[in-house]
Amino acid sequence: MDSALSDPHNGSAEAGGPTNSTTRPPSTPEGIALAYGSLLLMALLPIFFGALRSVRCARGKNASDMPETITSRDAARFPIIASCTLLGLYLFFKVYFPNKSYTGSVLKTWKTQKSKKGKTAVIQNPTTRDSHSCPSEIFSQEYINLLLSMYFFVLGILALSHTISPFMNKFFPATFPNRQYQLLFTQGSGENKEEIINYEFDTKDLVCLGLSSIVGVWYLLRKHWIANNLFGLAFSLNGVELLHLNNVSTGCILLGGLFIYDVFWVFGTNVMVTVAKSFEAPIKLVFPQDLLEKGLEANNFAMLGLGDVVIPGIFIALLLRFDISLKKNTHTYFYTSFAAYIFGLGLTIFIMHIFKHAQPALLYLVPACIGFPVLVALAKGEVTEMFSYESSAEILPHTPRLTHFPTVSGSPASLADSMQQKLAGPRRRRPQNPSAM
Repeated sequence: MDSALSDPHNGSAEAGGPTNSTTRPPSTPEGIALAYGSLLLMALLPIFFGALRSVRCARGKNASDMPETITSRDAARFPIIASCTLLGLYLFFKVYFPNKSYTGSVLKTWKTQKSKKGKTAVIQNPTTRDSHSCPSEIFSQEYINLLLSMYFFVLGILALSHTISPFMNKFFPATFPNRQYQLLFTQGSGENKEEIINYEFDTKDLVCLGLSSIVGVWYLLRKHWIANNLFGLAFSLNGVELLHLNNVSTGCILLGGLFIYDVFWVFGTNVMVTVAKSFEAPIKLVFPQDLLEKGLEANNFAMLGLGDVVIPGIFIALLLRFDISLKKNTHTYFYTSFAAYIFGLGLTIFIMHIFKHAQPALLYLVPACIGFPVLVALAKGEVTEMFSYESSAEILPHTPRLTHFPTVSGSPASLADSMQQKLAGPRRRRPQNPSAM
């Protein structure tokens, strides 16, 4: 989800949790500073390294690592699709499961009555349920969360394996028996054969997959916040690396649309906050504010949605590739946008801490990440170059691109022939046969 959330005792109760009179003790200033600083650092790491890896990804020839290009049409539709998905999850958790803690509240009442009246107390049957407030056991929330956990278990170990693979390659000896493999899944036959999956890997990747599976089992069994963050960082880095905006205009459309999306769903409703706290999946970075008091078993978390990392991150990665395309041996726009992200996220944390309310991080990140680089481009006189840069030209360098329409007259056939000549370049004129003269 795309909102930065403060600690649970800031006035917004955890969605669906039991209501009782016990409240968590306030966090210490040191614990709050440690949590916010850690969230900021965890947000910066995947953006920085993901942007660097996006450059190598754009130049690579491995089919399994080819980036997914986001066009302006995709960017315009994304906030609408995200809104529908978010609202669907909210209705699923709040309407289909309106009383998430129904059974827990019954058991709590039973224990209270038993302690006061003894074992002969007449109590409500804990299994008695209202047909309007609890769905069938087949679709109980426990089963849904288990299904989601298995889904993110598979995605998490694949993402984490892809993340650590370049680092682990440095530790393998030169004599390591490394074999190449290819997973190919096709549909159809003959000329109608279509590739569904084409993934190339080697023995080193299998070792990384085994190490990532250990983290996956840890997350699946314990749901520990460290395992959650390892998966969240892997998802963020892979997103910044493999999702490419085709140009700056598309980035502005995407960030502008999600700016409105984030502000509406955080300030206008409680939908995003509810889903972020109800969804048991590594879709957010968390850090405990009571780590100094409780150690690794702390449970008073500050959190940051992965969308607040990936969405600005792919725009910052685009500006890094634009810097490289200028061939000036400087990364001015990358460092400017990176500093703008630090400023925007720091401002988000500050406002969140002052007002004790969840803040839409993109409200502060989008103006900073777009405004700062554009101001630099205006100062350097490179606005035209910035908005005419096409990242897809680097991903597909041998694909001919029509940059202007030729001015020809005549029939459509002559127009098509002229366009082909423009793309193919000048042709050699065949020498005339002297005998034909």
